[in-house]
Amino acid sequence: MQTDIPIVKDLVLVGGGHAHALVARMWAMNPLPGVRLTLINPDPAAPYTGMLPGLIAGHYARDEIMIDLVRLARFAQARLILDRVTGIDPANRTLHFQGRPPLGYDLCSIDIGITSDLPNLPGFTQHAHAAKPMAAFAEAWESFTARALPAPQVVVVGAGVGGVELALACKNRLPQANVTLLEQGKTALPALGARARAALLAHLARAGIALRIGDAPAAFHAGSMALQSGASLPADFTLAVAGSRPQPWLAESGLALHDGFLSVSNTLQTSDPDIFAAGDCVHLGFAPRPKAGVYAVRAAPILLHNLRARLLDGQMRVFKPQSDYLKLISTGHKSAVADKWGLPLDGAWLWAWKDRIDRAFMAKFKDYPAMERALPSPAVPGLHEAMGDKPMCGGCGAKLGSSDLAAALAALPAPQRPEVASGPGDDAAILTVAGGVQVITTDHLRAFTHDPRIMARIAAIHALGDIWAMGAGPQVALAQITLPRLSGAKAAEMLAEIMAEATAVLRGAGADVVGGHTAIGGELSIGFTVTGLCAQAIRKSGARPGDRLILTKAIGTGTIMASEMGMARIPRLILGEAVAGALAQMCQASGDAAARLTPQAHAMTDVTGFGLAGHLLEILDASQVAAVLHSDAIPLLPGALALAAAGQASSLAPANRALAIGRVSGPDSPLKALMFDPQTAGGLLAAVPAAQAAGLVAAIPGAAIIGDITAGPARIDLR
Repeated sequence: MQTDIPIVKDLVLVGGGHAHALVARMWAMNPLPGVRLTLINPDPAAPYTGMLPGLIAGHYARDEIMIDLVRLARFAQARLILDRVTGIDPANRTLHFQGRPPLGYDLCSIDIGITSDLPNLPGFTQHAHAAKPMAAFAEAWESFTARALPAPQVVVVGAGVGGVELALACKNRLPQANVTLLEQGKTALPALGARARAALLAHLARAGIALRIGDAPAAFHAGSMALQSGASLPADFTLAVAGSRPQPWLAESGLALHDGFLSVSNTLQTSDPDIFAAGDCVHLGFAPRPKAGVYAVRAAPILLHNLRARLLDGQMRVFKPQSDYLKLISTGHKSAVADKWGLPLDGAWLWAWKDRIDRAFMAKFKDYPAMERALPSPAVPGLHEAMGDKPMCGGCGAKLGSSDLAAALAALPAPQRPEVASGPGDDAAILTVAGGVQVITTDHLRAFTHDPRIMARIAAIHALGDIWAMGAGPQVALAQITLPRLSGAKAAEMLAEIMAEATAVLRGAGADVVGGHTAIGGELSIGFTVTGLCAQAIRKSGARPGDRLILTKAIGTGTIMASEMGMARIPRLILGEAVAGALAQMCQASGDAAARLTPQAHAMTDVTGFGLAGHLLEILDASQVAAVLHSDAIPLLPGALALAAAGQASSLAPANRALAIGRVSGPDSPLKALMFDPQTAGGLLAAVPAAQAAGLVAAIPGAAIIGDITAGPARIDLR
């Protein structure tokens, strides 16, 4: 994306359904200059409906059926917001969220799917699962199968195509299970042709699945289901696939609806021409069709064209959905039944056909076209080495290496003012004041996410880390913000968003924002200068042999975010979920942890750009002691170890490793590599009396005792 073109319009895609996933991919290939694309979804990955029965049956691994929205958003250079939309205000062009303030849009599209839950029945939320949204159901099913019950009781509510397909999949995955298919109507599979219906009923009978017709659930309990007939069914796992229900917030949108679904025209516009919609959440009033993913997929090119046309005042295209489509219904084992065109009804070759179709769709979201890094030719010697083979990291991974930093600052004169009490290596400058000391620090982060609100929160927490590490209470803060090029109105919106989020963090920590400076540049970067007060600062020089080492946050943020920037793909890992976990941890402030550690800590620092090894070595050097770390006790972010094992690393990691050569024992391993991983908004590392360590860890969520301080030269023994 050209960074010198100002953003003047916001196109927001609400929901990560099939249509929007395809729109985002096509947008990446041909973005519209001046338009910022935003994708909103509560989860970092979205399941592909066609492969869900195969996952339930055990034919696919979870990562094979999930569209990684984080990788997709990076490819499209889109802002990704991981939150749930709870309302839309067309008059003011704003969206409302479950967990963050409203967001404005210029043009909006909605693709949020449907739900199959039964919220009005007692006990459903506590004791049953809805097939849609699918991500939560798939996760619950995996947890259930892991219990390995000897004869589990599984009940599937709804004997339409989806219910029959999932009942057969459940039986294939758990042959020992007793599976019951419950249908309120007079017959199962009412929407299918007679031959396909007969074939599927025969599959149910051969699998030993009980089909109960003309009854419906009345209430759900732990281990059982009460029926409207008065009977009861044993149920260890209950799945509802009964019909479809629109997302409830649509009813409050003020947009035209049909049975709760968004009514759209043949241009896929709602009653508000600046709000489009596609997928199962819409009613095609001009050509009514059943809820099926095929229509969302076919609508995607029309939706993209019409969104661009609306932005450019161009000519719209008409969506003409096909009157029918090929239904390939899996039968649990690797076979399928077809319903269209008079095809042979049953066979393994139909499964193979369906598998090829599904894998071809998912291939669009696995390997994206390479994002080339242009290296000039000819080039002066050393240029290629200086550029490296990876994109430059953001966050604390973008800082200067420790040795280069030390060389640059070596000639600076020592402080001369008498009130300066800090020395080399302190986390913050220390000034003596009446009644104690004032500490002052500054930190600045190059953006690694296109969401300025999240970036502001992380930058504020990161800057506060040095204050907390010194045992001080935050006092005041100054902001230094460089915005990317935007129109005047968009710049004001982004700055307001950044300052609102940062102020909430800083005020929550006890600091007032008292000023700052803004500029326009090539990309977003956010920094803060923060002061704090305490009676006596905690230094790095107080660690003693016998102390235990406490780390309050897991490590791995640098590796995970570097992998996201490089769009890495690792088998069996959904990168987006690892990124979401890293972002969530970076958004957690360390104030409460600092308050508990400060009265007990002999030495303390925050783990940031130089990694766990680098910052621990700072304590060891200052205290003239050694440390033993227990590798199985070091908390790691989910996905970090697998990424490190695949060779993923931050661009700062080699400099961190070089600084510690010969000072960290143990063979090279993915865990050891993570010791040099730069952290952004990382945890506190404290040396505390052994007698206090267990109690402190119990009181600090996520904290762990990772090792011990020992006598000896300053080095780390990783065991």
